[in-house]
Amino acid sequence: MVLTRRELLSTGMKLTAGIAAFASLPLLSAAPAFAESVDTEKLMEKGALEDIAVGSEDAPVTIVEYFSMTCGHCANFHATTFKHLEENYIAKDKVRFVLREFPLDPLAAAGAMLARRAPGGKAEEVIDLLLSTQRTWAYAENPVDALQTLAKQAGFTQASFKEALTDQKLLDDITAVRERGSNEFGINSTPSFFVNGEKHVGALSSEEFDKILEPLLK
Repeated sequence: MVLTRRELLSTGMKLTAGIAAFASLPLLSAAPAFAESVDTEKLMEKGALEDIAVGSEDAPVTIVEYFSMTCGHCANFHATTFKHLEENYIAKDKVRFVLREFPLDPLAAAGAMLARRAPGGKAEEVIDLLLSTQRTWAYAENPVDALQTLAKQAGFTQASFKEALTDQKLLDDITAVRERGSNEFGINSTPSFFVNGEKHVGALSSEEFDKILEPLLK
C-alpha cells in the first residue's frame, strides 16, 4: 500500500464508508495454536522510524503491537487489555510495550502522522486519545475536520495540523513501517502482537495475555 498526500487529504463519504467496513468486521479471535515465532533481534532492528514504546528497556518481556488508528479491534484492545497490561506489567517494569503503525486506510495513516508529530513528543497520549475517541472522528461525515478538532485538544494549531498531514517523508516512513511488518513479519491484520518474538493475532483479552506472560516471568 503506497499512500500519497492527495489520498490522505481526500476525504468524504467514500472514505468514511471504507472505514466503517473495516470496523464492522467481527473481532478477531486469539488463537495461540497458530502462534509463530520470528527472530527477536530482527524484529527489534531499527526501521524507518524510531519505535514508540512505553515501559522499561530492561523489562524481561517485550510486546510489539502492530495497530491501525481506524481498527475497531485495536480501539477495543487499548480500552481494555492494554489498561490491564499498563497497571500489572508495564508499570512494574515487567513488560516493555512497543507500538508500530500498520494503517489500514489513509485516515489511519493521518492519525499515525499526528501521533508522530504530537506537541511535546507525546505520541502515546495522542494514540490513546485517537483510539479512545475513534467513533467520534473515524465515523464523522468529514473525518479530517473531526480529527482536527481532536488534534487541538492535544495542542496542535491549524498550521501544525496541516504541516503534519502534508509531510510526505513522514507518510513514506509510516508506509515503510507497515510494509516491513507485512513483508518481513507476516502481518496482515490488526492488532497483531509479538511477545518476545512469538506472534499472536487478535484483540486478546486480559486473561489471554496473562496466560502468555506468566510463564515468561517465572
